[in-house]
Amino acid sequence: MGWKAAEKLIRHWKILRGDNVMIIRGKDKGETGLVKRVIRSQNRVIVEGKNLVKKHIKQGQGHEGGIFTVEAPLHVSNLQVIDPVTGKPCKVGTKYLEDGTKVRVSRGLGASGSIIPRPEILKIRTTPRPTVAGAKDTPMDVVLEKTYDAKTGLGMPDL
Repeated sequence: MGWKAAEKLIRHWKILRGDNVMIIRGKDKGETGLVKRVIRSQNRVIVEGKNLVKKHIKQGQGHEGGIFTVEAPLHVSNLQVIDPVTGKPCKVGTKYLEDGTKVRVSRGLGASGSIIPRPEILKIRTTPRPTVAGAKDTPMDVVLEKTYDAKTGLGMPDL
């Protein structure tokens, strides 16, 4: 990727994996679906069951060849998130609640201004966290060892 293409990458994504979106341009215009995958390096999104294309795959070891129907990626500018209250496409903004939590809200013409919840699929980890300490993990006794005492000033390095 060249530097000009890198300049055009979206820095703050409004569409997340698991969002309910409407396609606003292209051959599937007006249809809705769930975001299956987000390809941030290309500013593209794959929507479940939409933008289907035929793909010719050559036969190889362990798989059969033929013509398959696959979902092609759509550019993120051709999609809009659906407002959970009105069911219409809307823009996405951010807002902070009284308790300090950051939430996504619907905005734009005809939008309800309601909170768009984060998809539940984002809470599921693809690789589980390790339960036992590995070779590169710091042992617990070293972590809990007190190395500096603020009252006496012990443990302060000589500068």
